[in-house]
Amino acid sequence: MTPQELSDVIVGALARLESRGDLALPGGVPTTVTVERPKTRALGDYATNVALQLAKPAGLPPRELAGRLAAELSGSTGIAGLSVAGPGFLNIAVDSAAQGSVAAAIVAAGPAYGHGERLAGLAVNLEFVSANPTGPLHLGHTRWAVLGDALVRALAASGASVTSEFYVNDRGAQMDKFGASLEAAALGRPVPEDGYHGAYVAELAAEIVEADPGIVELPEGERPVAFREAGYDRQLAEQQAQLAELGTHFDVWFSERTLFDEHKVEHGLEVLREQGHLYESEGALWMRTTDFGDDKDRVLRRGNGELTYFASDTAYYVDKRERGADLCVYLLGADHHGYVGRLRAMAACAGDDPDEHLEVLIGQLVKVMQGGEEVRLSKRAGSLVTLAELVDLIGVDALRYSLARYPADSPLVLDVEQVTRASNDNPVYYVQYAHSRTVQLLRNGAALGLDPDPSVDPALLGGPREGELLRTLAELPRVVEAAATLREPHRIARHLEQTAATFHSFYAACRVLPVGDEPVEDVHRARLLLVDATRTVLANGLALLGVSAPDRM
Repeated sequence: MTPQELSDVIVGALARLESRGDLALPGGVPTTVTVERPKTRALGDYATNVALQLAKPAGLPPRELAGRLAAELSGSTGIAGLSVAGPGFLNIAVDSAAQGSVAAAIVAAGPAYGHGERLAGLAVNLEFVSANPTGPLHLGHTRWAVLGDALVRALAASGASVTSEFYVNDRGAQMDKFGASLEAAALGRPVPEDGYHGAYVAELAAEIVEADPGIVELPEGERPVAFREAGYDRQLAEQQAQLAELGTHFDVWFSERTLFDEHKVEHGLEVLREQGHLYESEGALWMRTTDFGDDKDRVLRRGNGELTYFASDTAYYVDKRERGADLCVYLLGADHHGYVGRLRAMAACAGDDPDEHLEVLIGQLVKVMQGGEEVRLSKRAGSLVTLAELVDLIGVDALRYSLARYPADSPLVLDVEQVTRASNDNPVYYVQYAHSRTVQLLRNGAALGLDPDPSVDPALLGGPREGELLRTLAELPRVVEAAATLREPHRIARHLEQTAATFHSFYAACRVLPVGDEPVEDVHRARLLLVDATRTVLANGLALLGVSAPDRM
């Protein structure tokens, strides 16, 4: 019996109480209730605070409501014991057969276990990374690439329709500076002081000239534009290849230029004008964002006719919504705190409810330490640690797991020696090793002619170690749902570590396979089924983080 199944049983009991007139709920019976594992095992397998939540609308003391619910649940299939504790908590003990049946249910669900429908019907556009195509992806981009991709997976696993999107900033002054920098490097001239520096500029310029030697013979007015476009194509292709190697996929690569080429900026301004939030002053066009909490109104078009970046941002948001996004989520870097208020005000000016249609997640900085010193410089980029160098230094699995296991809003220090060490104090190794151990046990069982048997009596998994592991495995759907709804994929990593620890404790205390001439018994088949369920949870959780689940280590 999983927490969700137990929640359904409790909801059914509440409905019966209400239908008989033993409980009055003006707002109706909830469709789901919170079921959690208590901190102390002696209190039971699970606990719910539903009586505390419903006491006020029901007009009953919480303990009395909990008592009525306990009486109604008494005798329900799978429930072995009930007790009311504290101000009105209901503790529930599940019988061994109901608990043991979780293993077969997990194995039967396979790769779908942990997935749910909590967010079904919600269309989410999740934008992250969105680097300028003017240089290598760096450490900050790497963190957003990992967290964004893990969040996409968690949202999809919870039933949402998710579009992962990379906004290509391919228009504006930074692109012209990029072209001028490449041109200068190709011609052996000093790169402009406000241009782009680092070895990658000279490397890229040389590649462009090698592919098209005639580019250096172009007229002065055409040459920087040609370098800009050639450099743009190559740099974007490099970013796409590096993100693919990291395991991060984008459904849409959205070019800022298309906002202008396809007249989407003008359309966005018209949407705002219809909402009544534009005005002209001193020859410029403004959006009245102060009406919605921004610290100042924002210029969309300057007096000289030039459109601002905020005009692009606004048009881009309107475009996302018109493409069908119910919720637009932005994952931004630590230096973008000031954007939160203006983005929310922008959504309000476009006629939306910012609390419903827009969400901004701010990620914090990362440091990489090696040999007791911070890694600061890149051989290619000069002042940045690049994504490609991190992959070479740490590896995809260790890098992704290490970045995913912490909340986005917490500063992070990665120690290269720690996250690449093959030892149990390295979380990614610890979890992957647990998975490989389950696979090895299944291989060893097969060599003995012993396979997991879903028809075996689930009550055979009634021991304390088996019960603790079963309860841990049963938590995955709730953890994935929380990771999606709270936008915290690190919850999945932490649950995997708990699962691995609980599995190792079970393995140390319970003999899974017969030894020597010991006969094969149903308890071996039942425990091997539990091993297979553990393998499923570990593999599914790692997949949600974009980390491999090796069969051998």
